[in-house]
Amino acid sequence: MSESTPMAPGTSDTLLNPAPPLPPSPGSRPGKAEKPASLWSDAWHDLRRRPLFIGSSIMIVILVVMAIFPSLFSSVDPTQATTCQLATARQPPSAMHWFGKDNLGCDTFARTIYGARVSIVVGITATIVTALVGGLLGLIAGFAGGGTDTLLSRVTEIFFAIPAILGALLILSVFDTGNMWTVTLALSVLAWPMIFRIMRAAVITTKSQDYVVAARALGAGKSRIMFRHILPNAVTPVIVISMINLGMFISAEAALSFLGVGIRSPEISWGVMIADARPRFLEAPSPLLFPAAFLSITVLAFIMLGDAVRDALDPKLR
Repeated sequence: MSESTPMAPGTSDTLLNPAPPLPPSPGSRPGKAEKPASLWSDAWHDLRRRPLFIGSSIMIVILVVMAIFPSLFSSVDPTQATTCQLATARQPPSAMHWFGKDNLGCDTFARTIYGARVSIVVGITATIVTALVGGLLGLIAGFAGGGTDTLLSRVTEIFFAIPAILGALLILSVFDTGNMWTVTLALSVLAWPMIFRIMRAAVITTKSQDYVVAARALGAGKSRIMFRHILPNAVTPVIVISMINLGMFISAEAALSFLGVGIRSPEISWGVMIADARPRFLEAPSPLLFPAAFLSITVLAFIMLGDAVRDALDPKLR
């Protein structure tokens, strides 16, 4: 009669009473495996706790709604000539006209609200165009290298050699149309090289990473490597700089309109309002101060948003 093999102390208790399963981690869904955290999910989790991001986002949402639906904020349509009364020109702010009236007797509050549309459209459109053109060319130059990189880099240096204000004045003087699309074109032509350089540097750094080398060794095509593996990991600095550039484009449009080569009357923009109010500033300061204040708040909001996103996406700054 064979003897049973002795068991280690505590083994029978462990087999008969297995340890209870670990409780699910907070935020995980039962029955589903947890997905590994990504850079964007970590950034979003961090952004939601930043007062700078929350405050700038609220301001930007209000400004965008103001640009899309100006009638929600003002019952006066300043694009109608009948709403302006020359006899009431330069009236100070009152209960009927919160920002007073300008040199032509138009309601300054209504013109400030409607002026947001042109300024924000120019800023957003120029940002998208420069991000697409500069980002795509930078991706191609950084990935291809060699002669392609050299050619695109030399072309970029030519554009960098053109002074920004002088180049914009030249382009707008040639077209001489005074609308938002020519202003957008002038700003985009001069601003895309900055995005090109940022994307090119990011791509050169990313394409030497191990996961890119592994994808190339597994036989992945060039387009798949560029858009699947390199672009998602190199686009972060472009997004951050584009958010900051959006505010700068809005201020550049105002500067060009103030100089008389950008948006022109009867179009309404903050730069046009500042230029129209300048000759009589000492007599009636409100038609200049209020659009200038809205312009400053808008530029500040986009710059703060870009700074918050940059801090959230850069692990060294957390």
